[in-house]
Amino acid sequence: MKQYSDLEYLKLSKWHRFILKIANFFLGIPMWFAHLGIKIWTYIKKFGIAVKDTFVDIYETFQNGDYKTRISFFIMGFGSLARGQILRGILFLLFELVFIFYMIFAGAHWLSLLPSLGKEGPELNSHYDPNLDAYVTVYHDNSFKILLYGVLTIFFIIALIYTWRLNIKQNKISQQILASGKPLKRTKDDLRSLVDEQFHKTLLALPTLGIFMFTVLPMVFMILVAFTNYDGAHNGFSNSLFHWVGLDNFKTMLTWTSGGNSYSAAFGEILVWTLIWAFFATFTNYFLGMFVAMMINKKGIRLKKMWRMILILTIAIPQFISLLYVSKMFAVNGIINGTLMKWGWIQEPLPFWTNPTWARVTVIIINIWIGIPYLMLITTGILMNIPADLLESAKIDGANAFQQYTKITLPYMLFITGPYLLTSFTANMNNFNVIYLLTAGGPANSAASSAAGSVGFTDLLITWLFKITTGAESQYYMASIIGILVFVVVALISLIVYSVLPSVKNEEDFQ
Repeated sequence: MKQYSDLEYLKLSKWHRFILKIANFFLGIPMWFAHLGIKIWTYIKKFGIAVKDTFVDIYETFQNGDYKTRISFFIMGFGSLARGQILRGILFLLFELVFIFYMIFAGAHWLSLLPSLGKEGPELNSHYDPNLDAYVTVYHDNSFKILLYGVLTIFFIIALIYTWRLNIKQNKISQQILASGKPLKRTKDDLRSLVDEQFHKTLLALPTLGIFMFTVLPMVFMILVAFTNYDGAHNGFSNSLFHWVGLDNFKTMLTWTSGGNSYSAAFGEILVWTLIWAFFATFTNYFLGMFVAMMINKKGIRLKKMWRMILILTIAIPQFISLLYVSKMFAVNGIINGTLMKWGWIQEPLPFWTNPTWARVTVIIINIWIGIPYLMLITTGILMNIPADLLESAKIDGANAFQQYTKITLPYMLFITGPYLLTSFTANMNNFNVIYLLTAGGPANSAASSAAGSVGFTDLLITWLFKITTGAESQYYMASIIGILVFVVVALISLIVYSVLPSVKNEEDFQ
């Protein structure tokens, strides 16, 4: 493509500039991926160098260390205890003892069963219980527990390796400090440090543990479920064990098959609608909420607090109540159709929820009613921070209201709210409440894959995921794959959009 100088570019028409920007964007995508690949390779090289340096440092520490340091390689905390750092030594030693105790009495057992996810399943109605005068089921291995505790054990091993490394570094630093003639920190110094210069670590310890337990661990568990046959028929305990199946589930999901048994067809259709929904749900709320805020903030508008309060009421009412009520209002026998037929405006009920196009448009419009108040509140404060003299200068220079909006207000808003737009788009892709409470994913899509459950025309990936994890089949492994694919799609979109946000590219323009 021809390269334009700054003067040549300014001489181009607005339409030509727009086409040029679009072309440059699409032509820049391969280059963006090339740069991403280079960055990934750079990080891999840095990681390899860091691993090599770590092993070299460990070897040199052992080679040059005194007997206290060398014994600490096997008995964590020995060096700290021998040098008078009692608290550090006790913590290191206690961690090692807890790990050994756990591995002997539980961890080794879970790790041994992890490759098979259980060897002996339940014996259904196999043993006679004289007290109950009935045959009862005898339970043995539990695949769910094996997978969960196996993952926890692996994380525990990683934590031990990390703590062992800290123990080695601590011994090296302590030995260097003593060699320089300086005293080491004692227990009271460590305790004082936890509420002084290291207070941030003290505060972050509990939240970090919570993030690991309730975010990282469930995410890893969900990813691993995708490689098993975990479903309603194989729940791992009460009816049958589940086992590893490798990449078979991904092959089933991504392979196009003719007939009514293609998950890939259903996934593709739902993904397209999810992206369309997220686009309109994000940008209709964004621009309309901004316009409402601009109208309320306009000079001469009276009762501004009242208008804001009326809009905020839609936020105060729980969506579970308001959306279910609105869903009934737009039903075939709802108040909307009833009123229109009573007035003689229509002869038969409008298919708000029974026609695919009507249903999709309706949920987008209702979402506007839900989303505008949030954006009105967000943009109100930002609009008030736009320098009034800047707008006045533009007005004096002859700029009309639309030009002031496109050249001053909108760029300023996009700079401030760009990251919010990205997170809002992601949130709308996973907006379970609006879709499920209004339509439950309907109307039903009879052309969708019969293997993919009850797929509807308004189903998002998140509501489809919910459907296939409920009911008799409960295909948890497929739900896990959908979750992984959703993450991949959202991550790619986020990376691409984030790289072109004004907040990132032109940060200095608004400073």
